[in-house]
Amino acid sequence: MVCVKFTSYFYGYPIVTIKPEPPMNKLFRRIKACLVAFLATALVASYAFGFQTPISNGPVQGSASDTVGQISTLTYQNPSITVDLGVGLWAWPLPMDWNGDGLLDLVVACTDRPSNGIHVFLNTGNIDPSTLLPLFEPSFNLGPAGRSPQISYVKDGWRVTTSGAYYPDFRQSGFDHPYSIGDPEKIHLEDGRVRANQWKYVDFSGNGVLDLVVGIGFWGEYGWDDAWDTNGEWKNGPLRGYTYLLENRGTDEQPDYADPTKITTTDGSPVNVFGMPSPNFADFDGDGDLDLLCGEFLDGFTYFENVGTREHPRYAPGKKLMVAGVPLQMELCMITPTAVDFTGNGIVDLVVGDEDGRVALIEGTGILIEGVPQFLPPRYFKQYAHRVKFGALAAPVSVDWDGDGWEDLIVGNTAGHIGFIKNLGGDPPRWAPPVYLSDGEKVIREQAGYNGSIQGPAEAKWGYTNPSVADWDGDGLLDIVTNGIWGNVLFYKNIGTETHPRLAPAQAVTVEYPGDTPKPAWTWWQPQSNELVTQWRTTPFLIDWNGNGLTDLIMLDQEGYLSLFERRRNQDGTLALMAPKRVFWGEGVSSYDGSGRPQNNVSGLLRMNERRAGGSGRRTFTFFDWDGDGVLDILVNSATNVNVLRGLGQDPTGKWRFSDVGPVHHHPLAAHSTTPTIATWEGKRYLLIGAEDGFFYYLPTPKQE
Repeated sequence: MVCVKFTSYFYGYPIVTIKPEPPMNKLFRRIKACLVAFLATALVASYAFGFQTPISNGPVQGSASDTVGQISTLTYQNPSITVDLGVGLWAWPLPMDWNGDGLLDLVVACTDRPSNGIHVFLNTGNIDPSTLLPLFEPSFNLGPAGRSPQISYVKDGWRVTTSGAYYPDFRQSGFDHPYSIGDPEKIHLEDGRVRANQWKYVDFSGNGVLDLVVGIGFWGEYGWDDAWDTNGEWKNGPLRGYTYLLENRGTDEQPDYADPTKITTTDGSPVNVFGMPSPNFADFDGDGDLDLLCGEFLDGFTYFENVGTREHPRYAPGKKLMVAGVPLQMELCMITPTAVDFTGNGIVDLVVGDEDGRVALIEGTGILIEGVPQFLPPRYFKQYAHRVKFGALAAPVSVDWDGDGWEDLIVGNTAGHIGFIKNLGGDPPRWAPPVYLSDGEKVIREQAGYNGSIQGPAEAKWGYTNPSVADWDGDGLLDIVTNGIWGNVLFYKNIGTETHPRLAPAQAVTVEYPGDTPKPAWTWWQPQSNELVTQWRTTPFLIDWNGNGLTDLIMLDQEGYLSLFERRRNQDGTLALMAPKRVFWGEGVSSYDGSGRPQNNVSGLLRMNERRAGGSGRRTFTFFDWDGDGVLDILVNSATNVNVLRGLGQDPTGKWRFSDVGPVHHHPLAAHSTTPTIATWEGKRYLLIGAEDGFFYYLPTPKQE
């Protein structure tokens, strides 16, 4: 008897789980493996024919999506080009030879939505000329990811683990069949939040028996947000990143793990880095024993040399890895290093995942300086292009940026970049790889730094750029206005031409406030010279709202109310931005949180987010006549996808009224937020949604002529 069921899908194809009776177990595993391989081959072949991935088919009844068809992912339609290899938000690389061809492939787990899964990138054996690293095929997905996935290289090959679990059948069933190896809740017993719980196997003392080590990211002293003093100093504690040993007093077949103990250094202090240690034990210095190398929640690496022996390890205090005298750092944060000889030259390398889903190689050189192993700077792996991606929490604007008649994409992301993704024409469009925009001096990257994030110094490398594009200064050229992690609104003036835009360095957007310059109550720093400072991570939407030929600004004010900042031309010809007016009204529901969840059932001024501090802001939106009734609606991020606030027109008091009629689709695209824009391709209009995973999803707008 054989039980067959569909457990998941990759790119529209069902993944089949076959559950046989025990005597036939190996046979049916082989059958399943053949099915997966066949589907993967079909998927790879489909790229050449411009295959677009459906998320789900048909309209969703009883909501704003009644007239809308399926959501599709935006693909390059350009399979010969190469782009950065990437999954969704947060990459956990598990390098292994997946298909047995002798080449290391990249299996990358992604733990966030909507791209949660085990993504397999097969090594083509071709070399990318720009990085001199292997090129990879686009990935196929084997199923959902687990918590804190890790890989351990042991005497019999490799083992994949998550928090408290081992997966002996990983290649066939992914994370479907865990084997318990312990209780994650019993490792670090101090009160407070444990965010990383990274379990790995290692023969710690060289006795031939595999022990367990666990990396713990502890946030108990850090808290979460709103802990700045008036000088911009963090009042809470740091993140902690400890490594625990669970010694195996039994055998590999019948393990008996001792209680967890913190691994310490020779000065008696515990191994401790800035959160999420991702511990890697390997012979980094070539002396025959196992050293320890840790990552952290931010971007750096710490090396703990084994100054004892293979059988009796003792670890020196940690030293930061350096390159040419400066710290070795990843471009982004939430890094997940895995130590492996990726290049096959006998020297340990690091394969490192980033917050935005990309994966880099940090190649070992075999050189020691003052006892510390030396590595080359990170190089990001490349793949043949399939799905269009730009970082994480992609925030797109569809606009003809270069004046060639086709709408391109200007996009922000969590890293603080602004990207240009050129439309190469066609129906559906072909796309060029993203390029970072610069301001004439440097690549634009708005970042928090030490004290720019409400949520503390752990977010130093985030930017959360949210752009809007229009002719802001009235010179006939498209400019860019952004809001991001600081909550200040910046203007990048176009000093180029219509077909060759160039941006000047950012200027602060200022407002003609009648009194003191307002700011959110939790912002520790003071705005300067009427500088517009409002809630972070929100859209500064540019539109001529009052029809006077000048570009106005609509966005959340410092208390989360949707507000109109009207533009005025002074007698001397200069432009001024007037103080905000709360002229938008919610009918039935008027107050929300940052994910668009209603907080009341009362009509009133439209407060897009009533929460404070780290929970504030986070609302992204565009205006469009979704239902074709001649009145502009608001398309705004929601906990599910994108909601429609249906425009009801202007009432006698001058308020523009809106009613929330629900999501355009019920497929979840984010745990934090999406960003909507309206795109027109070959005369057809689409709602294009930048998702948390950095990919883009689109569906046709209703009631098209």
